[in-house]
Amino acid sequence: MPTLRVMPMPSDANVHGDVFGGWIMAQVDIAGAIPAARRANGRVATIAVNSFLFKQPVFVGDLLSFYADVVKVGNTSITIAVEVYAERNRLQASTVKVTEATLTYVATGDDRKPRQIPPIESLSAGA
Repeated sequence: MPTLRVMPMPSDANVHGDVFGGWIMAQVDIAGAIPAARRANGRVATIAVNSFLFKQPVFVGDLLSFYADVVKVGNTSITIAVEVYAERNRLQASTVKVTEATLTYVATGDDRKPRQIPPIESLSAGA
């Protein structure tokens, strides 16, 4: 299941219908924060964009699916890999990978300072 699905609108693109890279980056950050916050069991903040590759252009009307997975958990940080696929020409069901990125988030407390990430055992005990 995708973590996030969204369709860019004309306001997200230049006059030629090409979606701004910054808009895509913002959506990737949102998608990456979802599993990071889930794993951290609370608030997270983006601390690094480790890699970001635009593989194909994105156009107004593409249906974008963002897939985000935890790749590394540290004491206070979580690294997430995000892949983005665009469904184009929905009548012909053409899907292409358009972006891939790796981001790092830090778990923060209510004081917005780094906090320890709880072990997986304590997360499942509360469920």
